[in-house]
This record gives sequence, structure tokens and C-alpha cells, in this order.
Amino acid sequence: MQPYFLPYIGYWQLMRAAERFVIYDDVNYIKSGWINRNRILINRAPAYFTLPLQQASSNRRICDIGLQPSEVWRDKLVKTLELTYRQAPCFPEVFPVLAAIIRHRTDSLGEFLAHQLQTLAAFMGLATQFILASKCHQKDSLDGQARVINICRREGATVYINPQGGQGLYDASAFYQQGIDLRFLVMQPIPYPQASREFLPYLSIVDALMAVGPVAIKTHLDAYRLIRPGLFNDIGNLHHA
Repeated sequence: MQPYFLPYIGYWQLMRAAERFVIYDDVNYIKSGWINRNRILINRAPAYFTLPLQQASSNRRICDIGLQPSEVWRDKLVKTLELTYRQAPCFPEVFPVLAAIIRHRTDSLGEFLAHQLQTLAAFMGLATQFILASKCHQKDSLDGQARVINICRREGATVYINPQGGQGLYDASAFYQQGIDLRFLVMQPIPYPQASREFLPYLSIVDALMAVGPVAIKTHLDAYRLIRPGLFNDIGNLHHA
């Protein structure tokens, strides 16, 4: 998966379901996506918070894009999280971790995103191993599905899990021919206390962590189903400790 900024629960469920997670950091940056922005609740409504970038372009790879070097945006973002969630039940244990992530000393977007994914995964007790595509699976002439299959083969994978939205991107038979079982993760949101009139799923993991903390979040990380494409049946949640 491309590295996203403090992504929603479904993204972390992929890590919960997988033994190894390849951070796809050497593909092109996507404007107006989730690579450098996400949403939290401000005044009971979803609001974006972003990482300011230098020379971002859809023609440049994520790992080649820089963050703005100023500390101003980091201070502002930390303050926004503090003011927004200081009354949240789990603020005392969650906020210091998020503040340290935001203040992580790097001007590289790719390195920043990889660091925050690994830091929060450890904070939530996930034992998933992380692999950087830019370092371990350097890009060659392959693209799209062909490259994903190639990475799976090099990793020795027998199962490849992708979010539900990727069902139209892949040909299951191409994976099966290589001995790889293709599965898709379907998130099943569990409501938790929010500062909103009605429960809003798919917000940044920040919102859920502030409400339930790093221990209780595991119930939410396990709230998914794995399905096979086409005529295959639902195969349930196959997570194992």
C-alpha cells in the first residue's frame, strides 16, 4: 500500500491481517488523496489536516518528495490536535506519541510516512514486519498488477490482501497462477464515542485512538472480513496472533 498520513482504521486492519506490509513508497504521488492529508473532527464536523510539501507533483515518486522544512506547520498541527482532543478520554497517553511523530526530524515525505506508520503500529501492539519498496524492491519495468505479483513472489507470499476498493484493479487468476491467494479486506466499522451528532466512520486513526486508546483499539482493528473475488465465498476474519 502507498503510505498514508495517519490513515483510517481500515488501513491498520491490513497490517493486523498481514505478517508483512510492503510500504509502496516508490510510486507516484497522488494529489488530493490521503498521502499527506486526513480528517479529524473539529467543532463536530470532519476537517482536513495536512502535511505541507515541497514541489509535489503526480510525476514524482512519494519517496522523492520533500516536506516543507519550517517548524511552523509542525507546531500548528500539534496545537490543533491538542486543542481538538484535550478533553478526549485517552488524550494523556495518545497525544505525546502523535506530537513526537509530527516533530520527527526529517524533510523526506517518504521517510516521515514510514516512520509514523511503524511508530503507531508498535504503539497499538501490531507485530507486522514492514518492508520499504524503494529499498527492498526497487522499481523496474513492471507496473501495476505485474509489479505487485513480482513483489509477492520475491517476498515468498502465498496470500496477498488488498482493500475492498481494489477489487476492480486485479485479475485473480493471474495471482492464482503464481500460487498466490488474492483476498480483499472489508472493514466493518464499530461505533465509538465521538464529538459529533452521529457516528462518522473512516476518520483518521487519531480520532479513534483519542477515544478508546491503544489497547481497546484492537477490537476495532479486528472488525473486518476477508473475501475472495468472483464466485468465492466470504472467508471471514483470518487474523491470528
